[in-house]
Amino acid sequence: MKSYMAKPGEVARKWYLVDADGMVFGRLASQVAAILRGKNKPEFTPHVDTGDYVIIINAEKAVFTGNKLAQKLYRRHSGYMGHMKETKYEHLMQEKPEFAMYEAIRRMLPKNKLGHQMLTKVRIYAGPNHEHAAQKPEVLELKGRRK
Repeated sequence: MKSYMAKPGEVARKWYLVDADGMVFGRLASQVAAILRGKNKPEFTPHVDTGDYVIIINAEKAVFTGNKLAQKLYRRHSGYMGHMKETKYEHLMQEKPEFAMYEAIRRMLPKNKLGHQMLTKVRIYAGPNHEHAAQKPEVLELKGRRK
């Protein structure tokens, strides 16, 4: 029995539109990361970028469960001793919701050249408008929506 290995030139890519309004932040990020990797396709190959393009709208309306919005911290470090900066997600979601979503997805992808290539296929917008109507994205309903 032979195994199928996808080749980079043969991968058919689609554009998906995801509305983050009422979606749980982490669940949305993990499902989008799986789509970017191509794990939702039967021809998934770990060493080939088989993923699709994803447009996320209404990133500012994603919800956090429990007290995560007030307690969860985004940490970054400059490399110098004592220069670790911490920002609460409450502040981050008010100032830069696109960045918060981007970072959550980035940290769920492989940490190599292939992961960086996969990350170029996500577009995140804080509001309901996007500029990718020419690509005719399919609306994709993901699990994890809160009422």
